[in-house]
Amino acid sequence: MSQAARPAPRSLAEALRARDDASLSALLRSRPDLITPVPTDLTQLATRAGTRASVLRALERLDRFALQTAEALAVAPDPASYTTLLGLMAGDAADESVTAALPRAVATLREQALVWGDDKRLRLVRTARELLAPAPQHPSPTGLGPSVQEATSGMSPGRIQEIVTTAGLPSTHDAVSAVAGLTALFGHRKKMARLLAGAPEAALDVLHRLVWGPPYGQVTADPAAHLRWLLDRGLLLPTTPGTVVLPREVALHLREGRAHRTPEPLPPAVEPAAAHSPQVVDATAAGQAYTALATVEELLKDWDEGGPGVLRAGGLSVRDLKRTAVALDVSEPVAAFWVELAYAAGLIASDGEADERYAATPGYDEWLERPAAERWSALAEAWLAGTRTPGLVGGRDAKDRTLSALGPGLDRSAAAEVRHRVLTLLAGLPTGTAPDTGSVLNRLRWERPLRGARQEGGEEDLRSRLARWTLSEAELLGITGRGALSAQGRALLGAPAPAPAPTPVAEVPAGPGARLPVHHHAPGPAPAPLSPAEQAAATAAAARVLAPLLPEPLDHVLLQADLTAVAPGPLRRPLADTLDVLADVESKGGATVYRFTPASVRRALDAGRTASDLHAFLTEHSRTPVPQPLAYLIDDVARKHGHLRVGAASAYVRCDDDALLNEILADKRAAGLRLRRLAPTVLAAQSDPAALLEGLRAMGFAPAAESAEGDVLIARAHAHRTPPRTAPEPVPDGPPPPDATLLAAAIRAIRAGDLAATAPRKPAGSETGTGSRAPLAGGELPRTSSAETLATMQAAVLTGESLWIGYVNAEGSASQRVIAPVRVEGGFVTAYDHTADEVRTYPLHRITGVAELAED
Repeated sequence: MSQAARPAPRSLAEALRARDDASLSALLRSRPDLITPVPTDLTQLATRAGTRASVLRALERLDRFALQTAEALAVAPDPASYTTLLGLMAGDAADESVTAALPRAVATLREQALVWGDDKRLRLVRTARELLAPAPQHPSPTGLGPSVQEATSGMSPGRIQEIVTTAGLPSTHDAVSAVAGLTALFGHRKKMARLLAGAPEAALDVLHRLVWGPPYGQVTADPAAHLRWLLDRGLLLPTTPGTVVLPREVALHLREGRAHRTPEPLPPAVEPAAAHSPQVVDATAAGQAYTALATVEELLKDWDEGGPGVLRAGGLSVRDLKRTAVALDVSEPVAAFWVELAYAAGLIASDGEADERYAATPGYDEWLERPAAERWSALAEAWLAGTRTPGLVGGRDAKDRTLSALGPGLDRSAAAEVRHRVLTLLAGLPTGTAPDTGSVLNRLRWERPLRGARQEGGEEDLRSRLARWTLSEAELLGITGRGALSAQGRALLGAPAPAPAPTPVAEVPAGPGARLPVHHHAPGPAPAPLSPAEQAAATAAAARVLAPLLPEPLDHVLLQADLTAVAPGPLRRPLADTLDVLADVESKGGATVYRFTPASVRRALDAGRTASDLHAFLTEHSRTPVPQPLAYLIDDVARKHGHLRVGAASAYVRCDDDALLNEILADKRAAGLRLRRLAPTVLAAQSDPAALLEGLRAMGFAPAAESAEGDVLIARAHAHRTPPRTAPEPVPDGPPPPDATLLAAAIRAIRAGDLAATAPRKPAGSETGTGSRAPLAGGELPRTSSAETLATMQAAVLTGESLWIGYVNAEGSASQRVIAPVRVEGGFVTAYDHTADEVRTYPLHRITGVAELAED
């Protein structure tokens, strides 16, 4: 039967049955919950597509105009023609932009299986109509009230006849025809205009206050004359005592046929806020990328010997987050971002020990060995795909508990989708163009209006907050520079080559009076995130783009006479690690300033370096001569280092110079150590060796710890690592979209199951001489005797016909199948199973019965 001759579908299942495989694939891809698990046939697929949870999820993914179209269908007659729908959307003025966009919206609703039927009989699925249609409990987003028929359902026939007569219509013999006549009157433009022409001015004011909703109002038991005029003519209808409603047909007349005050057929434009040269954007973003790497390394270096403890409920304490912020010299929200980013990238985790604390993972050491650009791309990929939301830190959860960094409750399934979408919108602008934040938020609300609805109290919705956080975090990470998407950010998205700017632009801020071109984007589905393989390729491409923009690590510093060293850029790792031990960082920025102090030099000596080692190191790595004050500092500290020896007795101090011991005993600051002389060269203390070391160093001495054998103990920092840990898995926003292989297999199974459920079958017993029996119902398994089943199978082998069978597997699960028997022997039938699309063998004793398919 041709498409033109195909009858109109009578149900959603029939509409799905008429679709081709490409259309079914599009449906299952956009609504993956329908395929989890795979439906047995198209009837079950249609049933699942009409469940409340599935319909709500589908409505949440509609853009504003498609949702407005569904809302209009919910207040239209069921079914409604396309012409009726167009009138509700475009109004009497026939708005051209709405007229042009409506076919796309209807096609979207059809593709999502929210609407079925041809253009003469469009039907919104029942659950969607229940969710979107007006009701006193949940007013329609259109602001329309109930129809005349719905509003008068509980009214007495006599009262209806009075309204009809007062409205100027002839009385009827029954309430049904009276309501129909009143409905026709309210829907007739000219007759309604004549009726309203005689209305009091105050009555018209009441109608105009109710026309755009809410359509309900309050009246007293003795309403005023202008309200009585409206009530007598049915222009206001009572619902409950003291409450009246404006009928839908009256409101549509006053609205000039429009269901919505402001249809929005086109998405709002993403407006530019400033334009910069691409070179400036890329250089700024590369600088931020380098800063991001340095910040993460500094964080992990601070936690190298073991970080802060884990709260009992999980996460960092407020005090530890403040300490981390001070150490990184950033605000607490930014510190939370860096901590969460390192966690998402699998660089830090809980060590799982009894005294649980956070520490670097073995993956951190592997990450450090990679080139700088690859380290950055690993961070950027983890951020883009992650669902943990650092912006929530410090807020409250549903149980009014504080949300802490690294703690539970920070996952938001929409985070990854919003990040990807925001960056995609930036990629649609000309190179170097930074967007206006408000226009980005307006675009996101248009694309997902139900998810972008403002919360109670006027609080900004989650998607808008996620978008704001995305813009700021992308800048911190170096994906954007000066608000514009960088070259490495574009590569990370796998975005195509950018559109050139309309005219060459220099640095152009968006100030008062500045007029930058507005960039409109055609409506349509947002591009889907990349597959894992595609994302891996995009991440590698981003690293290649960034690599030449990062500064080359240096192998030298500039020593100065004021006991400082200036690193004019990033240092190679061995040099940076040694300097971190030998000196203290005084300031950071484009150049890092290190300061040498007696304590820092002693720290290097404690780590096993000698004075000659330090002199050789500085001479090798300094572009300037080693200043004399620095050389004197090293020699002076080294001369005193180890002169005093502290060991464990409970603790003792020994020294070959008894005069030095006399000096210590005479110092009032030593009173807290409670020292006493055991021998001319030995002092005993009642404190532990560590406290004794600290006390003597505070007094200005340079003691060295020694072992039980008398050897000097080298005080090297011991890196603390967690057991192998994997990065946290993102929390998916519903079932994941199926891949092409799963889609093809699912559609094949659904088609085959539908064939088994709907194949026409001959009435059982019609040709066996046992008497005619009624045809089996679609969901009922055929029942035949063993002998009859065997005979029918053997006959089908000879004729090559297909059969419909009922089959119960080993687990007791029953199913219907359409098979073409090939061979019957040994109690088994080998057949081509149309349901599974393969040749299978079935035990005859598990077949409940068999029926022949009808010839047509």
